[in-house]
Amino acid sequence: MAKIDAFFKLMAEQGASDLHLVSGQQPILRIHGEMERVKFKTLDNDELKAMLYEIAPEDKVKRFEETGDIDFGYEIPGLARYRANFFQQKYGVAAVFRQIPSDVLTADQLGLPPVVKKFAMLHKGLVLVTGPTGSGKSTTLAAMMDFANKNRKDHIITVEDPIEFVHKSQGCIVNHREIGLHTKSFASALRGALREDPDIVLVGEMRDLETIELALMAASTGHLVFGTLHTQSAAKTVDRVIDVFPSSQQAQIRTTLSESLKGVVAQNLFKRVDKKGRCAALEILVVTPAVGNLIREEKTFQIPSAIQTGKKYGMQSLDDAILDLLNKGWIGAEDAYDKCIEKQRFVQFLKKPPEDF
Repeated sequence: MAKIDAFFKLMAEQGASDLHLVSGQQPILRIHGEMERVKFKTLDNDELKAMLYEIAPEDKVKRFEETGDIDFGYEIPGLARYRANFFQQKYGVAAVFRQIPSDVLTADQLGLPPVVKKFAMLHKGLVLVTGPTGSGKSTTLAAMMDFANKNRKDHIITVEDPIEFVHKSQGCIVNHREIGLHTKSFASALRGALREDPDIVLVGEMRDLETIELALMAASTGHLVFGTLHTQSAAKTVDRVIDVFPSSQQAQIRTTLSESLKGVVAQNLFKRVDKKGRCAALEILVVTPAVGNLIREEKTFQIPSAIQTGKKYGMQSLDDAILDLLNKGWIGAEDAYDKCIEKQRFVQFLKKPPEDF
């Protein structure tokens, strides 16, 4: 057993999502969104480096020595998988580990709306799950993949950096590919995927023009593509995809996106006040013909209004989802106000409204 494994067991016991190990500091756990120091001695650089190198593959250690930061996956059978990031900082080496549960939570366990399951059953198109870092995008995507895996008979290829949730083939064949280990880049993996007879392709992160362009091409040629972006609303997600391209291509991309994009799930995570844990508020955009026209005609600023009038299709705004959680007593008014879009709507719930109101 690696020396660092004791900290991972402590994570499981405390219900922590992240472990931070930093030279010159005590270990720190993120529990329900808040950082808490572990009662343990201060870690010096050499001791921490030895602990980290014990679990890192040789090629990753070599790259870390050369570049100063690396990502990879680490697994303790029977406990969990972890997304690891090592980086150099002012006082020496540091590392952050994000826990990825061994068991994939289902759409029902997460309380996802029925329309999210419908996205998993589409035959072609692009579905984007967006939100800030740590907002639960991977968990939502994993639940959608799980639903497809159980209810379809298709070929699923996931491309991630590193592999997070591992799906065992059920109704579908599932192939997991990791950047740097099984393929050179997201773009090269996507190019290869088009020759690997996939029905569903999951792109862990659409981080550059080439990856987004290939994902759009795959979606428009009869594949169902899922991807993530770090945007905070459905309208901003559409704008972000278009803005990645040079201005000379944007009119064409608007047309392609209006036909290929099927849905956007933009989410934010909240600390629960009624019990330990967190919950997500989801904004959902279903790309109907009317929404497609807004995208094509450069009227994405009207998407929030389309969401409000599209409730019969399963659409919901982020503020409506936040208000629902607030009315249930699951989240606090300050947290709701902080993360909502229309502040005026939530100021009435605050005990001390800000001075600008």
